Amino acid sequence: MIKTTSKALRLSLLACAATLSAPSFAALSCGAEPVTMKAYFETGFPLPSQLAEEFSNQFPNVSFDIREDQFANLMENSPRLLSQDNAPDLIRLPSISDLVANDLLQNLDPYFDEFGWDSFPASQLVQLRLHESGRPRGIGSLYALGLNYSTTGVFYNKDLAAELGMTEVPKTLAELDDLLARAKAADLQPIMQWNKDTAGINFPLQNLMGSYGDPEPINEWIFQQEGASIVTPENLAATEHLQQWIEAGYFPRNANSIDYFNMMSRFTQGQGLLMFNGDWESANLQQQMGDSVGFFLMPPLEEGGRYATMSSPLTFGIGANSNNPDCAAFFLNWVATNETARQINVEVGGSNPGGPAYLPLPEVDPNSLIASTLAASQVIAANNGAMDFTANATGAIFAAAWTPELQKMVGGRQDAEGLLETVQEEYEKQLSR
Repeated sequence: MIKTTSKALRLSLLACAATLSAPSFAALSCGAEPVTMKAYFETGFPLPSQLAEEFSNQFPNVSFDIREDQFANLMENSPRLLSQDNAPDLIRLPSISDLVANDLLQNLDPYFDEFGWDSFPASQLVQLRLHESGRPRGIGSLYALGLNYSTTGVFYNKDLAAELGMTEVPKTLAELDDLLARAKAADLQPIMQWNKDTAGINFPLQNLMGSYGDPEPINEWIFQQEGASIVTPENLAATEHLQQWIEAGYFPRNANSIDYFNMMSRFTQGQGLLMFNGDWESANLQQQMGDSVGFFLMPPLEEGGRYATMSSPLTFGIGANSNNPDCAAFFLNWVATNETARQINVEVGGSNPGGPAYLPLPEVDPNSLIASTLAASQVIAANNGAMDFTANATGAIFAAAWTPELQKMVGGRQDAEGLLETVQEEYEKQLSR
C-alpha cells in the first residue's frame, strides 16, 4: 500500500503516477482533462443520474455517458457488459460474487487506503467484501461501494388504515395479521405487491424470515459460508406464513402479471393498504401521496423483540476493463462525503447516505416520510438487524430459483417446504460450478 510520509514523497508519487499500475494520489481527483464516464444505471431510479449531474456541475471536465436498463436485465447482462474492452466505469450491480470470480471488477482495496474508507462503519462494507475466488462474501477485499444504504419495510396508506381503525403501526406479527384480515373483510386490497420478472413477493418473505429468526444465519447463506442452508425451521415457518397470506388472498390475484412499476402506480392510486418496498421510494411516494403514506418496519413475533430487515447498499462497482477507474473511485468517494451529494442522496434516494461515521445525516423535515425511513434505519442499526437480499446469494439464484418458485406458490403449484428445498438445490448447484 502507498503511504504518505512527507510532502516530497507525495509530489514524487504524483510525478510518477502514470507508470504505476495501482491507484496513486492522482486518484484523489478526476484531473483537469476532459473525461467521459461510461455508466450503466437502473431504469426508474433517478438518484444515480442526479448525482452524476451534480458531479459534472462541480467538475465540469467530467461528463457521463449513461445507459439504463431494468434490474432483471442488469442481472443477466452484467458479465457481458463488464467483459468488453470498453467496460463501464460505473455499473449498478445486483450481485458481485460471480463477477469477482471472473475478474470483471476492480479490486478497491488501494482506494480504501487512498480515500480513508476505514472511517466508514465496517458494517456498511462487509456485504461488498469477497475472497478473490468470489466466495465466501463478508471477508476479503472490497470490490464495490454503496451509493447509499437502503432499508426495506412496509409502506402503508394512512387513509385506508384509518378506515380500518388503525391508530398505531403493528408491534407484533399477530397484530399485522389482524390488520390484513380486517382489510380483506372490508374488501380492501391488503397488500399490493409485484411478482412478475423479478419476484417482489420475496420482499415480504424475507421480512417474515427476519420476524421468525435471526438475520445472521440468513446472511451466512447469502455470503456463501460453508454449510449454510436456507432450509431451517425458522425459514420454513416464515415461508408457511407467506403461503397462508397467499391462500388468504392478501396479495393481488394477478400478482404474477404485475411488474414493479405497475405496483407503484396502483399503490399510489390507493389500490392497496400495504406495500413491501424500500426507502429508495420515500421521496417519490411523498410526492405522489403527500401525508397519506407512512412506513413501518416488519414487526417481530413478540412485542419488544429484535427487528431485522433486508438492508443493503445500492451497489456500484468499477469494471476491471474501465478506462477511468480512478475517476470512478473518486466519484464513489464524493457521493459518500460531499455535503451536496449527501443531501441529494437523502432527498432523492430516501436512504442513509452512509460514508464516514463522523458525518451527520443531512437535515430533513421531521414530519416527512424520509424522516420515518431514516429513523427505521437507525432502529435496524441498533438491533444489528441488517440482512442482505437473498436474491444476491449468487448471480443467478433470483432468476433461476426465487422468482419461478414464488410465482408457482402464488399460482398454487408450490408449497413452503418445496420452495425452500428447490432454492437450496439450485444454490448448491451454482456453487459447485
